[in-house]
Amino acid sequence: MSQLKSKPPLCFFEMDFERRCGFTSGTGTYAHPWFTGLIALVLTVLFYLLVTFLPASYYTDLFLKRGPTQHAAVFLGFWCMAILLIKRQKLQVQRRALQYDAFPSSHQFVLSSQTADQVVTKLHENASDPERFIVYNRILVAISNLKNLGRVSDVDDMLRSMADRDESAHETSFGLVNGFLWAIPVLGFIGTVLGLGQSIASFSSLLDNQSDMSGIVASLTQVTSGLSTAFDTTLLALVIALVLQLWMTLQKTGEEQFLDDCSEYCMRQIVSRIKILPFEQSREI
Repeated sequence: MSQLKSKPPLCFFEMDFERRCGFTSGTGTYAHPWFTGLIALVLTVLFYLLVTFLPASYYTDLFLKRGPTQHAAVFLGFWCMAILLIKRQKLQVQRRALQYDAFPSSHQFVLSSQTADQVVTKLHENASDPERFIVYNRILVAISNLKNLGRVSDVDDMLRSMADRDESAHETSFGLVNGFLWAIPVLGFIGTVLGLGQSIASFSSLLDNQSDMSGIVASLTQVTSGLSTAFDTTLLALVIALVLQLWMTLQKTGEEQFLDDCSEYCMRQIVSRIKILPFEQSREI
């Protein structure tokens, strides 16, 4: 009776949160914008339901009675948060690939055009879909180049090229977050302009309708409410942007460290085991 083949310990489609929720999963740590936007919408609705049932205070008024720009800033803040959380989960999945060797267990193993298939087999033993893991995909592309051209001396160059491409993809994956971090303070400034406009309009109407000083003083509350909207919208937007900027910086640092670890992994597991055979040297001359 033949022994059943063991299941690989890694499976990206089973480990990825987006895929488990029925959404198409992006490459690397890229977060699906519509999926994270849906999460942000749900969180925003739940947040405002919670705030609505809280006792009235300055903080509840800060979210409920300062105009529509506050709602938009909160929604974009939750969207950024959802993206960063999904990226964090994806980064944890990608890091698990570094726990397994990319070459056969023999310490005498050397990489050549004749042994390249052994590396591919080993990667498929590690993961059922190795091309979905950043570090394994680098190795697969380099090995494919080796099998096609037969020159192991090109493997290091191919790995470096893939590393540069991954770094570019890493920067691109933060594009939406960067855009939202620009838009949130702008929404705060728009709220400030709206609040100041409301105050000026109230004050002008107040002067037209009131002829005595006592009436003017009694009606100044309409003006101060507009000033509250003006300054509170900017305050909330800046606080949200500050927290998210710090969070994004930590996430970017973690991903950059991971890409460095991938390069080190490829150097240790692949490049250090390259062996140029004599007939390959003669072909390159």
